[in-house]
Amino acid sequence: MDTPQLYIYNSLRGEKELFTPLVPGRVGLYVCGPTVYYEVHLGNCRTFVSFDIIYRYLLHLGYKVRYVRNITDVGHLLDDGEDRMLKGARLEQLQPMEVAQKYTNGFHDKMRVFNVLPPSIEPRATGHIIEQIEMVQAIIDRSYAYIRNGSVYFDTVKYLQDKHPYGQLSGRVVEDLLAESRDDLKNQDEKKHPSDFALWIKASDEHIMRWNSPWSVGFPGWHLECSAMSTKYLGEQFDLHGGGNDLKFPHHENEIAQNVGSCGCTPARYWMHTNMLLLNGRKMSKSEGNTISPEELFSGNSEHISRAYDPMVVRFFFLQAHYRSTLDITDEALQAADRGYRRLMEAMRILRSTPPGLSSDGGERDAMLRGILRQSVNDMNDDFNVPKALAGMFELAASINALKDGHLPKNSISASCWNEMTSHMEQFVYGVFGLADESGNTNTEVVDRLMQLIIEMRRDARERKDFAISDKIRDALKDTGIQLKDGKDGTEWMYL
Repeated sequence: MDTPQLYIYNSLRGEKELFTPLVPGRVGLYVCGPTVYYEVHLGNCRTFVSFDIIYRYLLHLGYKVRYVRNITDVGHLLDDGEDRMLKGARLEQLQPMEVAQKYTNGFHDKMRVFNVLPPSIEPRATGHIIEQIEMVQAIIDRSYAYIRNGSVYFDTVKYLQDKHPYGQLSGRVVEDLLAESRDDLKNQDEKKHPSDFALWIKASDEHIMRWNSPWSVGFPGWHLECSAMSTKYLGEQFDLHGGGNDLKFPHHENEIAQNVGSCGCTPARYWMHTNMLLLNGRKMSKSEGNTISPEELFSGNSEHISRAYDPMVVRFFFLQAHYRSTLDITDEALQAADRGYRRLMEAMRILRSTPPGLSSDGGERDAMLRGILRQSVNDMNDDFNVPKALAGMFELAASINALKDGHLPKNSISASCWNEMTSHMEQFVYGVFGLADESGNTNTEVVDRLMQLIIEMRRDARERKDFAISDKIRDALKDTGIQLKDGKDGTEWMYL
């Protein structure tokens, strides 16, 4: 398969590298999914939208992608050693799996609202206990784990003694890693060293989620599930592993150690991490009241914003920063995103109907526009630089609007170039960026037809001199965010 050269920033080495998949034409992608004991928060949504665009672009390049995104429904412990799922179940007076199903459903709802494509496989940790037990046994057999009172711990000191680069991904020095504890603090006295982390945890009497194992009745450690499930569905080594920056340590660092400990090879060849979402220049924090949920954004029910914003506007807002950069939510930035999104959707609507009078050869203007098309591809091949590629779409939109408004002679663009712009922008705006109209519909031809029907009904009312109905139609459309523009060539419509 002949595909353009794609460069990806590899967190493991701290530099951009030419992407070369293990199997030509195929890509294995694993992204850490949600822990389903609470509603998915907006920062998570940004991460999943970012990897949705990466997934879409790999498909756009022609790769056959197996995208695996897990559901964590067991084993993710709080600092006091309590399982997050059990805490959620206790607070809501539900069974743990009721909690898991409730918030899994909520997560899927948010992904649909944000027009995020579903992964190829979405495994649950509780559905892969056997695989996790087998991996723990393999790590024990290779002498990188030990058993204490029914729990199993990874031996980080032995791992480092064997010259494995523990700390390479997170950039932490070995001495700091060895001085730090992990997320199973209540069992510190069982460990050989504070840096060792749990692979299998013996369940206490009150622990509901428990399974039989060779070592005890217990449950797997949080880090183990991703190692086991990525191996099962993508192999011992695969192409891409992604997640938020907060997962570099300890989660992803420990994943690498577990995979090396079980089979002798690192799991992913390229590691990708998204940066955090800020609110008014500060890290989001519930305790400080500096937080906003997707629902609050959509309803406008928050002190941090002046009005409600459509999910597609929020997705468009996510595109404003590179996935490795922080992104700051402010009301002003959302308002600007709303205006930009509507301008882009208006250009896409205009683009779908080829205007009369285009030339057979647009000369310099054609060359300039085709250069923008090529550059947008180059931008995406440069570590998925969506903001720069999106800026190119707006350069194209400026020429589209100028041609429509008469500020640019129609014969300055050729019909072939117009058709190339149409195909390219539809592939990028709808296919790669995953944007849709405000109803979440990428089939904008249906919207166009409905609007033409409404315009004809209004024209008929005006011809009958029924101006009350004509004005009612115009005003009702304006209330929904659509403006009608009457001109000598008829009536056109646009998003406000």
